Amino acid sequence: MTTKGNLPAASTVQETTTQKEELNKKIREQKILVDELSNLKKNRSVYLQQPNSNIFFLADRTQTMSTCKKELDNLKKEYQDM
Repeated sequence: MTTKGNLPAASTVQETTTQKEELNKKIREQKILVDELSNLKKNRSVYLQQPNSNIFFLADRTQTMSTCKKELDNLKKEYQDM
């Protein structure tokens, strides 16, 4: 009977750990993206890929940079809340 009671708790802990690992991976990817964008020369072009497509559109570098930083901040906050 105690084994059945422990299974949901163990699976919940494992799900939380898996979610944290995935979130940590997204945070690392976002940090790399922000670093890459910040190291670009001022005259370089930036392209954004459309979701679920292989089409890229020209984007504003500063706007893309601020969007990426906001996304990084949101991911960090979400990670801390877990």
